[in-house]
Amino acid sequence: MRNGWEEWENAVPVLIGFGANVSDHVEGLEGSCREAVKALLRLKGFRAVAVSSLYRTEPIGYTDQPWFINGAVLGETVLSPRELLSALLDLEKMFGRVRTVRWGPRPLDLDIIFYGDRMIHEEGLVIPHPRAHERRFVLEPASEVCPQFVHPVLGVSVLELLKRPDVQSQAVQRWKAL
Repeated sequence: MRNGWEEWENAVPVLIGFGANVSDHVEGLEGSCREAVKALLRLKGFRAVAVSSLYRTEPIGYTDQPWFINGAVLGETVLSPRELLSALLDLEKMFGRVRTVRWGPRPLDLDIIFYGDRMIHEEGLVIPHPRAHERRFVLEPASEVCPQFVHPVLGVSVLELLKRPDVQSQAVQRWKAL
């Protein structure tokens, strides 16, 4: 008799980054982020291990927009990288995400930062996230939930990446616990 745990024996650790800077939620960006994390936790084939605090972060790239609220969820999944990406894109759409301006305002952004120690470079899917190691708004929350995780390409821990001067110069403020 199966007890339901067998499928999780082959689960892969994953780090999902989330962020938003526009919201029509009654509780604003905090409420949007809380609802997004709850929706992520309901995904079939995904379970959370840890959730970071929320961080206020200055926009990068396209800077003429409100600051973001960002965070990270460390989890496990039995979904393939493509299945996980598809589920995350569906959640973004559910929250009203329409991709128009690159790095522009958005009600929800969900990114696969790490998928175990896998390195994937396919059309529409690059893992680890190609700019995660350069972005404090990714590394700060990641350092809460998986500080010793070693970037599979760079061979350096999340905590070590966070200490780099170019990363430290980016404006990121721990805001509150989620």
